[in-house]
Amino acid sequence: MKIIAVGDNVVDCYVDQNVYYPGGNCVNVAVNCKRNGCEESEYIGVFGTDDKAEHIKWALAREGVVYERSRTVIGISGQPRVKHTPHGDRVFVGSPENTVQKMMALKLVSSDLERISSFDVCHTSCYSLIETELPAIKERCSVSFDFSERMERWYLQMVCPNVEYAFFSGSHLSDEEIINLIDECHRMGVAVVGVTLGSRGAMFSEKGRLYSQGIVDVDVVDTMGAGDSFIAGFLTHYIDNRDMAAALEYAAQRAAQTCMVKGAFGYPHVLDLQETDK
Repeated sequence: MKIIAVGDNVVDCYVDQNVYYPGGNCVNVAVNCKRNGCEESEYIGVFGTDDKAEHIKWALAREGVVYERSRTVIGISGQPRVKHTPHGDRVFVGSPENTVQKMMALKLVSSDLERISSFDVCHTSCYSLIETELPAIKERCSVSFDFSERMERWYLQMVCPNVEYAFFSGSHLSDEEIINLIDECHRMGVAVVGVTLGSRGAMFSEKGRLYSQGIVDVDVVDTMGAGDSFIAGFLTHYIDNRDMAAALEYAAQRAAQTCMVKGAFGYPHVLDLQETDK
């Protein structure tokens, strides 16, 4: 399987621990697919010109993820700030508004699209701000899209017709709401719809056939990036084997492994709290 991820990159700033880690949905999926043994993994995004961007690129190189088609824009990287409760839960406490990705949306050119056409799947997300690029991507290869908690009907109508694999975070949803969401996505053309449910596991549907997957119990260190790892595990196994049950089991195992390390995929860096305010 060959994957290209197009979209967001950030550093997750643990402000109560004075450390940050490389991340972002698309970066996390690209790295984890490579770790899962996919033949080729590439990333296209918008990098800033700060030390945080250099750290993300350094980590991608260490993981064997190609990023040379990415753009560089003068400015700061995305840097969501995270604090931890006494019980170990993560709480997001804000992010700068003047990041390069928020100011400069990624525009794909013909050479990008030609490159994308050589991959089995292109993964992106609601954080990547490239919804208008999806029809052109769909013409070249299958599209995987992480909606997170974006479930507004108008947004589904805009995105779903261009997507083969749709992923949602739905721990707050009832069983009835999950089924309704899955059915709606299928009606809009999505072949595989997955809803991760936190401690309840996940519910997936392949063209209307439902599958349920439980979690794998481990000693949790940090849940950052576990959902992205689940997506990467599913895509890696499913695209190569077309076996839903086996792909979901593998995805759960990979997500559990991510919960046993700090950060989305490691590589901590000392955080200068004054720098996060620039």
